[in-house]
Amino acid sequence: MDFRRINGLPPYVFTIIDSLKIEARRAGEDVIDLGFGNPDLPSPEIAVEKLVEAARNSRNHRYSSSRGIPKLREAVAGLYDRRFGVTLDPETEVINTIGAKEGFSHLMWVLLQAGDSVLVPAPSYPIHLFAPLFAGANVREMPVTNDQDTFLETLQDRFEYSWPRPRVIVLSFPHNPTTMCVDLDFMQKVVDFAREKEVILVHDFAYADLGYDGYLPPSILEVEGAKDVAVELYSMTKSYSMAGWRVAYMVGNAEIVAALQKLKSYLDYGTFQPVQIAATVTLNEAPEYPDEARAVYESRRNTLIDGLARIGWDIEPPRGTMFTWAPIPEQYREMGSVEFASMLVRDANVALSPGVGFGPGGEGHVRFALIENEQRINQATRNLGRALTRLG
Repeated sequence: MDFRRINGLPPYVFTIIDSLKIEARRAGEDVIDLGFGNPDLPSPEIAVEKLVEAARNSRNHRYSSSRGIPKLREAVAGLYDRRFGVTLDPETEVINTIGAKEGFSHLMWVLLQAGDSVLVPAPSYPIHLFAPLFAGANVREMPVTNDQDTFLETLQDRFEYSWPRPRVIVLSFPHNPTTMCVDLDFMQKVVDFAREKEVILVHDFAYADLGYDGYLPPSILEVEGAKDVAVELYSMTKSYSMAGWRVAYMVGNAEIVAALQKLKSYLDYGTFQPVQIAATVTLNEAPEYPDEARAVYESRRNTLIDGLARIGWDIEPPRGTMFTWAPIPEQYREMGSVEFASMLVRDANVALSPGVGFGPGGEGHVRFALIENEQRINQATRNLGRALTRLG
């Protein structure tokens, strides 16, 4: 049977590791899951309290607004003013989305059609590759490097040598899975390039508040001229540990916000209103929560990097995200990331994400997610040390 848009999807390689993990746990093994980036920190107490209160009010059980209730959009504008010094008009430059994946995917429907092309970093968070494909567009990949000047040159070269010329450039920094970080100077150069070439920039800012060692991830909207060409997706998933709530926002260029709003008005009635009310109160009254979450992830990062170093697996500490992107040790690299990760579930009781799951450019790597406490992370590195006998 032909299902059109999904027939060409490749197998989801993460399910291979997930199946091995489930099988091992059923056999009584204690598998430490550092694979799926699912935040384990509890949501802010104020969010939970306000959700319960709002849900008890039957007036909130009706359809809501697909663009987000006014006070929520005002709270998002307030966040951007406090955090980034960016002024947003809540009426025209802010829209609520049902999670960043929904917002990004439907945005691609608005911006792209069959025959268009888009530039996407590689390796990549899977939806950044597949949402443009669902829209019928051609994806041109930009290999991610740790040097932002080299990446900028790659971006410019791929744009100039692509035909048709890309209509959209997708960015996401701090970057999942590679953890690459950029500064405001990089953002300014990208915006200047986009304005010159009349191309749209879409910045997925999922890890806006997860910068380490004093690094503060910049919003693309901080730089001059950004609103002419750019929109940004800000999510409460990591910053506020509200993954299951599905609350995110697209902000920036008013024309693009209006276009997404028009499409969404045909597709949904917005997030459940008590969730929107709880998110509003959380943004306004729990501004310290992202710093608390960041401190937890930074401590876990340090524990993981130190533990891996003790077993001879030396990795550059990431400056952002809730992940560590690790080259497979030389002695095991020929196995490939899927077989290597599978071996670690079987022999070390540790589940990681195979790099190839983020596209061919991720082969040769595995991704650690910082979703266990320090004690469990230490246990994981000890298990890895016993299993990887050819390290050191």
